[in-house]
Amino acid sequence: MTSDTFLRLQARTQRFTLGSPRDFHIAADGSHVLFLRSSSGEDRTHALWVQDLATGQETRLADPAALLSGGAEELSAEERARRERSRQQGAGVVGVATDAAARVAAFSLSGRLFVADALTRETRELATETPVIDPRPDPAGTRVAYVAGGALRVIGVDGTGDTVLAAPDSDEVTHGLAEFIAAEEMNRSRGYWWAPDGERLLVARADKTPVHRWHIADPANPAAAPSVIAYPAAGTPNAVVTLEVIGLDGARVPVDWDTEALPYLVTAHWSDRGRPLIAVQSRDQRTVEVRAVDPDTGATELVHTETDDTWVEITTGVPAWSPDGELVRVAARDGANRLFVGDACASGDLQVRSVLDVGDDVLFTASAEDPTQVHVYTSGQTPTRVSVDDGVHAAARSGGTTVVVSWSLGWSGPQVRVLRDGAEVGQVASLAVRPDLVPEVRLLTVGERGLRAALLYPTGHVPGTKVPVLLDPYGGPHAQRVLATRNAYLMPQWLADQGFAVLIADGRGTPGRGPEWERAIHHDLAGVTLADQVDALRAVAAEHPDLDLDRVAIRGWSYGGYLSALAVLRAPEVFHAAISGAPVTDWTLYDTHYTERYLGHPDEQPEVYRRNSLIDDAPGLDRPLLLIHGLADDNVVVAHSLRLSSALVAAGRPHTLLPLPGVTHMTPQEDDVAENFMTLQLRWLKDVLGA
Repeated sequence: MTSDTFLRLQARTQRFTLGSPRDFHIAADGSHVLFLRSSSGEDRTHALWVQDLATGQETRLADPAALLSGGAEELSAEERARRERSRQQGAGVVGVATDAAARVAAFSLSGRLFVADALTRETRELATETPVIDPRPDPAGTRVAYVAGGALRVIGVDGTGDTVLAAPDSDEVTHGLAEFIAAEEMNRSRGYWWAPDGERLLVARADKTPVHRWHIADPANPAAAPSVIAYPAAGTPNAVVTLEVIGLDGARVPVDWDTEALPYLVTAHWSDRGRPLIAVQSRDQRTVEVRAVDPDTGATELVHTETDDTWVEITTGVPAWSPDGELVRVAARDGANRLFVGDACASGDLQVRSVLDVGDDVLFTASAEDPTQVHVYTSGQTPTRVSVDDGVHAAARSGGTTVVVSWSLGWSGPQVRVLRDGAEVGQVASLAVRPDLVPEVRLLTVGERGLRAALLYPTGHVPGTKVPVLLDPYGGPHAQRVLATRNAYLMPQWLADQGFAVLIADGRGTPGRGPEWERAIHHDLAGVTLADQVDALRAVAAEHPDLDLDRVAIRGWSYGGYLSALAVLRAPEVFHAAISGAPVTDWTLYDTHYTERYLGHPDEQPEVYRRNSLIDDAPGLDRPLLLIHGLADDNVVVAHSLRLSSALVAAGRPHTLLPLPGVTHMTPQEDDVAENFMTLQLRWLKDVLGA
């Protein structure tokens, strides 16, 4: 495969993910499963499908081209922001919600509301206010709630009775939507929850009035006015989030908790097993309270308090009620992130990653001794593993039917198996393109801390031949690069085939190794994460003498971009060049929830912020550095790279700055641009390393 072919194909297939089924919703009676999938591995437009589990027949319920009569999809500013927060680059039906039976599905398309019936196979548009955001049917499938213009509304599935339940009292207020911090950092993408009987909802109100305003300009189009965004930078005010129970009859009951002491609404849970639960967190993130809400009065009762001297980690899927009314939660205990049902540990010694479903038992993902593998388990005194093959797995479940999605080193793309009572009863096909390139990856455990690393040589590498080294890390919290899945190493293998030994290492702070490992970066992001990259390089090179330690480069994006710039600024004796994409360079410019978790409040820890930021290191740069940044990035704003570049210029230190007009925090995906973007980086690397 030529480099041109691979780079273009990778862009056109969105890193070989298009055509993969996702977002599964399973009928409670096991009759069918709904899912999203594009029609081919090179089609970015996703459609809604249903598979009859008795026959295996698949039917496309919602074809965006047909529903829009061939017209182009139009996205509102609110929808673009939602997709940016979830890093969603696809088109068409990118999200769907269903009733409890998974019969009625609701979704927005081009800002319009559509509902589909999985049994009759009918899909139709409902006449509503637009643009529609986050539509969700009630549990019975008789009504759909949605947000438009910051107001929460509800309409019958027959298209009648469109009603405003909560209207904003200013342009700064929204009802029923996740605010920036919740969506970007807490993995909470929603802002309302239906009651089990469908007669009322638990609704978040977010007021961004106190949040400071930033301006993102488009220098390539000087006539365009800058975009004004509410960005809660570290140490500055957040949006004010409150809750109400709102009835379809118009009744509104405020939910009472101490929002001053516990301002972050982490999540909510409202099932038919008990009163709604909310999890709320302190600004310093050292306390999380789980509170049960009385929906009639709004009073809350403390159910559980979790505290930690550094921070309390948020786990997707909890808290929740079990069918017996016991609290299901995940907590750091005895060196592991453990699952508890009531007071009993239900995950053994596993490192729990997420909770997927709570029924008679709990379905969850976790890692055992090997953090490069993530498996699906059911809870118990001795948890039972559901996933079979080595690799990385996820799942969805309803009733006795489970859909398991599996990635492995043994194949490209996902394999999707449908299980009933543990036995396979079907599969959902993946249409993803399978690249010709097959990574030859060595998974390693190195150094005194047992760092997990992946090493890739050029295809056909002759032992005894020295090759320059390219580190390709993320290296920070909440993301893991070293995983037992082939697709994770497609781009690294292509880079290796250009004449490098590519090394990827997951250091302290990355997931899957337990609370102590994750918390080791507290107040020292720079020192700890850089030390682990250096240690991994030296340990691997000691076992692999073909690595040329006189020619070492490092590249990364986002936290990886921060780590790359950090490497040449503070360890130039080890790293000889760096490509730093969308880096955080000044932590006072990054958001509250992420930054204050690791570095504290900047007013209280100014020295911690200075020590972990890069601006003061500028005079010491004596290695080639390429800074790349999207000018439309509203997460890590371009001011990060501009401030570092300005400091480098002031210090007389040569460097290269590549601005990307119109690009957000996601890298370009158009065929030509993506290819040229990567070949430019490759030419720069070879030039500065003499490779």
